Amino acid sequence: MRKKCMLSLLSFLYSIFIIIGISFQKFKNLNFLFQKYYISIPFFLLLFLLFRKGIAFLFSYLDEKKEKKEIKKKGILLLFDQKPIVFSFLVLLIFFLPYMIAFYPAILSKDPSFQILQYFGIDNKYSYYSVLLDKNVIITNHHPVLHTLLLGGFVKIGMLFDSVNMGLFCYSIFQILVVIFTLSYSVFFLKQIGLSLRYRILVLGIYAICPIFPFYALSPVKDVLFSCIFLFYVISLYFLQKREEKLKRKEMCNLFSLFLLLLLFRNNGIHVFVLSFFPFLFLKHRNRFQHIFLFVLTVCFYLSYQNIILPFFHITPSSKREMLSIPFQQTARYVKYHRKEITRDEKMIIDKILSYDTLKDRYNPEKSDPVKNEFNKYSTKEDLNRYFKVWFQEGIKHPITYLEATLHNTYGYFYPFQLNWYFYSKFENTLNQYGFSYHYNRLSFLRTFFTYYGNIFPYLPVLGLLVNIGFSFWILLFMTLYLFYRKYYQELLFFLPSFIIFLVCIASPVNTYFRYALPNIMLLPTLFGIFLSTIKKEKNLIQ
Repeated sequence: MRKKCMLSLLSFLYSIFIIIGISFQKFKNLNFLFQKYYISIPFFLLLFLLFRKGIAFLFSYLDEKKEKKEIKKKGILLLFDQKPIVFSFLVLLIFFLPYMIAFYPAILSKDPSFQILQYFGIDNKYSYYSVLLDKNVIITNHHPVLHTLLLGGFVKIGMLFDSVNMGLFCYSIFQILVVIFTLSYSVFFLKQIGLSLRYRILVLGIYAICPIFPFYALSPVKDVLFSCIFLFYVISLYFLQKREEKLKRKEMCNLFSLFLLLLLFRNNGIHVFVLSFFPFLFLKHRNRFQHIFLFVLTVCFYLSYQNIILPFFHITPSSKREMLSIPFQQTARYVKYHRKEITRDEKMIIDKILSYDTLKDRYNPEKSDPVKNEFNKYSTKEDLNRYFKVWFQEGIKHPITYLEATLHNTYGYFYPFQLNWYFYSKFENTLNQYGFSYHYNRLSFLRTFFTYYGNIFPYLPVLGLLVNIGFSFWILLFMTLYLFYRKYYQELLFFLPSFIIFLVCIASPVNTYFRYALPNIMLLPTLFGIFLSTIKKEKNLIQ
């Protein structure tokens, strides 16, 4: 009965994801679901039956899966098995090196360019979005301050030698080494938890040939280092749950440092930490007191950082608008499609927040930035309270409009056929407009080759699924419900951080934006390894 429930639930979710995705991809609304029900209902039932049969086969295969004979460890395979970190590090460095040469010194995009401007006290759009605590302090916490200082610090070092390129290249080397070490350590971790040599070779191969890893390693966006920290965080949760001995003082310090980095390198890191670590406090574990101590200490630091340290240095917090993509998109869609129903008072209240007259024209159903960009940074708490009253009342009148606004802005995160594939490779001229000298080398043919490879990769059979955001969420759901069916409740805690990242993506301003999903994509081979290890260990116990 339990197995049938999980099969039906997973089949239902996959089927409804397909229906919703088709509806927005083709019709830009839920009309396929509601108005063309004579097509959508039979199609849904067909999908449900096909998924149920396929998933039932996979469940049965995993229930009965027998261990294959291990590959004989000779020569290079023996070296890989004995020195997984060093071997993986060298292999990945060899594969990443051509990208480093082609895209010297770094692949800048707009966000890190603006962070560099902030570091050097130059006004830019992020200083305009907020009411600065001090007009002389341009740095805001829109982008994590620590990452801004790190990136700007490297550029400043380069400028000491009269070379912005040299500073950016030094940052690139630093970040590439961090990424390669993180991926190499994950291969080592897979060995620690008993994964076969075959699987570890496969994972290393994925890291080597998948272009997202070198491309993002060369891009100084905040998500890259955060993704590395996120992977180490999930591994630390695994060891914490499995460990029976008391943690030593050094281990406590290391964990606390890791948790701080998780909070400091991404503003939503606090959500990941609190929502995923809090359940650990309720496990019957001899180290529960230590877990509680680490949790309280980390949260206290975060509150001190936000409310004491940043204000002390006159650093402005991120704008309130960054948390309001969902309601702002809902209001914009409501104005676009139900403009005649909006009263004069409601218009005035919305106008105080989002500039009403141009709102319907600014509405982009898959990107909330055009709507948020006109947010009135001088709006008061009372203005926002009045806005939310109007927002609630309009949602009661047309809930489907609100639902469509949210789904249209997010469906690619759970629909695998929406390939809004994006990585950074183009030259970004923002810094040069402010007097900096940043430029690529003359190897344009090599950049063109790697860019072409990166662009076609998501369309390659099977391999393309490695970078498919919607499909990665399907795998996450599959693993979670299978473990739930097998009653591995404690092991489900290792999957919780990925679900929180998924929810962060749902609340994000852009549909199917790859760097928002990067933490989950980078973690997936390791998480799937934990999944396989959990099943394998129980079978060994039964035998």
